[in-house]
Amino acid sequence: MLESTFKKISRGTLVASLVALGLGLAISTAVRAQAIEIKLGHVGAPGSLFAASSEEFAKRANAKLGAKAKVVVFGSSQLGGDSEMVQKLKLGTIDLALPSSVMTSQSDLFGVFELPYLVQDRAHMQRIEKEIVWPFLAPEAEKKGLKIVAVWENGYRHLTNNKRPIKVPADLKGIKLRVPEGKWRVRMFQDYGANPSPMKFSELFTALQTGVMDGQENPFTQIYSSKLHEVQKFISLSGHVYTPAYLTAGSKKWATLPADVRKILEDTAKETQAFVYQVAEKEDKELLDKIRATGAQVNEVDKRAFVAASKEIYSDFGKEVKGAQALIDKANSLR
Repeated sequence: MLESTFKKISRGTLVASLVALGLGLAISTAVRAQAIEIKLGHVGAPGSLFAASSEEFAKRANAKLGAKAKVVVFGSSQLGGDSEMVQKLKLGTIDLALPSSVMTSQSDLFGVFELPYLVQDRAHMQRIEKEIVWPFLAPEAEKKGLKIVAVWENGYRHLTNNKRPIKVPADLKGIKLRVPEGKWRVRMFQDYGANPSPMKFSELFTALQTGVMDGQENPFTQIYSSKLHEVQKFISLSGHVYTPAYLTAGSKKWATLPADVRKILEDTAKETQAFVYQVAEKEDKELLDKIRATGAQVNEVDKRAFVAASKEIYSDFGKEVKGAQALIDKANSLR
């Protein structure tokens, strides 16, 4: 009698334990499914195009992802500078980042976007994206453990400094100019006569304020949102380089995400490009007007003089980087 009762209790305990275990596993699985956090880092300040682009993408993606995952945006270099974030992508400690010029440190072929006046307008850029970025540059990134998810924008870059208006390349002589990390931007401004030095964007405001740097070059969205115009006297409308921004993942970490999550992120990232271009085009004029209103001295530049002074950088890039001349020729054919 006692033995029979004991067996019934044991069976009941076992069943209860199995039910509890199954329930626990189900809850654990559900928690894990809800707990996927997609960290997206960028260097832009609040109000920048990087911030607007990333936040719009996160809003759209999260609406589609539901409980599967959540994109969380970290701006203002919270996750590090561009180079640091690229390394974190490879290590898998962050999921997405928005590098721009720094991609030349991964492959010299990305230096095609360091060439002055190569990209005419955004329609031209979209043709370049289709014919150059995806077939040639994206595979180069893959070789370095990076996956380009979508192509967004950093924008047309303009010169600012505290010495004098820049109208022709010779006006840059001796100016200590902060540039992004990437040797081809350095080479270009050396050809123009400046003293260019790579520096993290997060350190730039203080460097300009204290005179460590005389000037810098960035799109209006970065200049205005980071208040660089408040520590710069002269804004020269050079528009010398158009820089894309690449929503990028680490290949290994990307592969660990569920396939449906990857598809939502990739589709949404590509859809967001239209929003990015729309905002960027609107800000080109509006931000310049705001910068003028603060009292900064704004001047036009002789772009023909800059084009003439850029022949050597085109020649060097075409000769030194395998496959580069074909990309230059292709980009020019798409005008």
